Amino acid sequence: MEQQPILNTHNKEEDKCMHTTEHVVNRTMINLFGCRRAVSAHIERKKSKLDFALKECPDETYIAKIENTVNEILRSNLPVTMEFISQEEAIGHFDMKRLPENVSETVRVVKVGEYDECLCIGQHVENTSQIGTFKIISHDYKDGIFRMRFKLI
Repeated sequence: MEQQPILNTHNKEEDKCMHTTEHVVNRTMINLFGCRRAVSAHIERKKSKLDFALKECPDETYIAKIENTVNEILRSNLPVTMEFISQEEAIGHFDMKRLPENVSETVRVVKVGEYDECLCIGQHVENTSQIGTFKIISHDYKDGIFRMRFKLI
């Protein structure tokens, strides 16, 4: 029997659908705008928000493109898998700045098909087909930060 690696504890019980959607939104924003993953996130079951550092506010055409791209990925029935690697293996491949102090030597990589992969200890669905439809409910831009509020329907 394979032994589960010891990871840092996680103090949140986030919604699996919303949290997995966060991964897809992050990769979509990186692909469309060449930015980094969200600088701030607040993920809840009813609605969530993500903040991205962008040079300018996306226009309504890009807002629709974000929404359409995320929904296309969610409908693609992508498996959500995980693997465990050492921190040493992760260096140079993943952003290590967001890891907590005293992080375990082993880290978990969460993959959404071939679309996204990142270090994460949160809860996730097994397949994107379990998520539903992504809807941007509002957005604004201030001081170089684009804030997107969204829900799943």
